[in-house]
Amino acid sequence: MKQNTMLHFMKTALAMMLAIVLVSCGGDKAGTESMLSGASSKTWKAKKEMNAEGDKDKLTDAEKEQNLQMYADGRFAMGGASTLQTGTWTYDQASKKLSLQFEGQDVQETFDVLKLSDDELRLKAADGSEMIMEAEK
Repeated sequence: MKQNTMLHFMKTALAMMLAIVLVSCGGDKAGTESMLSGASSKTWKAKKEMNAEGDKDKLTDAEKEQNLQMYADGRFAMGGASTLQTGTWTYDQASKKLSLQFEGQDVQETFDVLKLSDDELRLKAADGSEMIMEAEK
């Protein structure tokens, strides 16, 4: 009887350890702040856009030309063609929120970070639309 109880305990303990490992390894798709900016700066370009209903929106030529350059010191530059907007950014890894404060404006955009890796950034805006961006090589 003691051997059966010990075997049951070991199986339960092993299952709990496996569950802890799976949760701690696979759950967080929003990476670190340094993934946004690299060592000094990183440029992101729009790859795909989806509306709030989840339908793919075709990127316009102007949107394809735009990029978002994020600097490690917390500044950003966004633009393309003949437009340029600058400001500061903050990333809260715990809540997975990226905020852009535009310079000279009383405008702050906050996005949910659905995925952040060295190569891909997936943002969700307050209106439910999503933008998938890829790091420029």
